[in-house]
Amino acid sequence: MTLRYRAVQTVGPILGLRIVPLPVRAPDDFEVAFSAMAEARPDAIMMVTDLVTSLNRRRIIDFADAHHLPSIFEFSAHARDGGLMSYGPNSEETFEIATAIADRILRGAKPGDLPVQNPTKFDLVINLKTAKALGLTIPPSTIVQATEVIE
Repeated sequence: MTLRYRAVQTVGPILGLRIVPLPVRAPDDFEVAFSAMAEARPDAIMMVTDLVTSLNRRRIIDFADAHHLPSIFEFSAHARDGGLMSYGPNSEETFEIATAIADRILRGAKPGDLPVQNPTKFDLVINLKTAKALGLTIPPSTIVQATEVIE
C-alpha cells in the first residue's frame, strides 16, 4: 500500500467518503476491478497512479465513461486523455528535480547523501468536456483555481 493511498484512506472518512480499495497489480486485474465497480456502483474513481495504471489509463477512462463515473487522477495527462480531473505534482518541476539529482550523482555524489526533495508545485487540471458528458457542473470557484481547463 502506497503512502498516497494511505492518505486517501485516512482522509476519505473525515470527508464522509467510503474508500473501497481495488488493487490492480497486473493488466489482467482490471477486469476483476471493473466487475466489482460495475456491481457496487461507486460514486467516483480515484486512481492512485503506478506504472500498470498509467499504461492502462485509456481502459480506466473508457470504463469510467461507459459507467458515467467521475474520475480523478494524479497526473495531468490522464485528465487530458478524458478523465474528469487530475491533481498532482507539476511534471516540469518533477523532471527538473530528477535532472538535478542525476547531475549530482553523475558528478560523483553518493545517492544516499542527497537530500529528499519533494515537489512544491501542484497542478489541478479540469476536463470540462468530461464534466459536461457526465452532467456535472464544476463550480466557478474551482475552475479559477485550476492550472489548466480543458474545454
